[in-house]
Formats: sequence, C-alpha cells, structure tokens
Amino acid sequence: MATQTRTKQHPHDDAPDTGEAFRRLAALPAGPERDALRDEIVEAWLPMADRIAGRFRSRGESLDDLRQVAALGLVKAVDRYDPELGNAFESYAVPTVTGEIKRHFRDHMWTLHVPRRVQELRNRVRFASQDLSQTISGRRPTVAEIAEHAKLSEEDVKTGLEALESFTALSLDAELPGSEDGYSLSDALGSPDPALDTVVDREAVKDGLAALPERERAILYMRFFSDMTQSRIAEELGISQMHVSRLISRCCGRVREQVMRDVV
Repeated sequence: MATQTRTKQHPHDDAPDTGEAFRRLAALPAGPERDALRDEIVEAWLPMADRIAGRFRSRGESLDDLRQVAALGLVKAVDRYDPELGNAFESYAVPTVTGEIKRHFRDHMWTLHVPRRVQELRNRVRFASQDLSQTISGRRPTVAEIAEHAKLSEEDVKTGLEALESFTALSLDAELPGSEDGYSLSDALGSPDPALDTVVDREAVKDGLAALPERERAILYMRFFSDMTQSRIAEELGISQMHVSRLISRCCGRVREQVMRDVV
C-alpha cells in the first residue's frame, strides 16, 4: 500500500516533512515495501537536490549531468541517514549532496589532476576575483588585492591563478592568439632530437677510440663520420678495400670489448 509523506513544509519550500517516513524506513526489512518507501522519500527530496545542483551551473558541466550527480548524492544521503540520531535530514543531506557534486568536479572535470588544496585555493581566488571585479572597474584585480581580500599569501594566490588554467585544456590544433596564418599550438611544440639517443653511445666509446692508433681512428672517422665508402677510403690511404674492411672490423671489435669491460 502506498505511503504518503505529509506536505507540511520546513522553512525551505522544497524540504518536505519525511521524519515519520524515515522512521518507518529504518524499521522495515529489505524488500519491495522498503524499496517503494525509499523511492518515495528520494522523490520528495529531489527538488532540494536540483536546487543545489543549480548552484554549480556555468562551470563547464551541463545542468542535467549535475542534477544526476546531485540525485546520486541524495540517494546516498537517504541510505545513510539515521533518524535515531535526532538530526534533521536536511542538515545531513545538503552537505552530502554538495560533496558529491564537488567530488564530481574534482574527479571528472579537471583536465589536469591537481591536489585538493590547490583546487580549494583556485576556488577562493576565483570568488575573491569575482567580488573585487564588482568594485574595481577597468582592470583586473592584482595579486596583492586578491591576497588581501581572500586572506591568502601572494604565493597561494599565484598557485590558485595557475590552477584556473588547469580546469580546461587548449587543443593542440587551436590557432595561437594573434596568428593570421593558421599557426597552431602543435606547430610551436618541439620534437625529440634523434641525436640524444646516441649521446650515451658516443660517451661510452670515446676512451676506446682515443686508444686506437692514428690510422685506425682516421679510417673510422672517414667511414662513420664522413660517410665514405670502403673503396674510397682504400684509395685515399693507398691500401686494398679488403684491408680497410678488416681494419674496421678489428677496431670496432676492440672498442666494443672495452666498452663491455667497463660495463661489467
């Protein structure tokens, strides 16, 4: 049999009197009757959850999604509320729903993950900037002004201002400000230098190369740095190509052995 919650109102228009319904819910065992009463209580308090969700509009998330998150928080509040403690449900539900929405922003909306303290600094800096913007015209409030208004250090204000840029990301394909030729952010990014991969190898063989006779060093330089063929090296030195090949193999083997000894 359906149970009607009373329509007596609290100071807030969307706060129904569900005290008796909560006491009955706590006494009922798990089953269809309890589920139906639970759903009725949730439905009765949904206007309050929607009102809380509305406070977070225009922050990069759609109102429909915020309402769903608020409804989830409301369900958690209904399931965890203990009427025997004597506190009004509203005093428990409001911070629970608000906390669920804030967790949603923290876990799903930030492009870059930042510590909770930094997120709190961001909010304090943003609110202070909004307050000061109403009294200061023609310019943005300075770091010192924000720090004084928010009762923060200037260093914390700078951290909060940096966090303001972490909430959303700029596409790499976005055109840079002031660019007239379609120059995008990706065009300004550097790329890995292939030569960096050879730095360790160059340093490892330096001592081994220095220990080689002068002619062998010259042959290796002509082959690997001047990109000369073995036949051109042979012609340059007046020796056979076969001899050049044997010298290159012997020198490379000697340097390799020394490098491996140093590693071990």
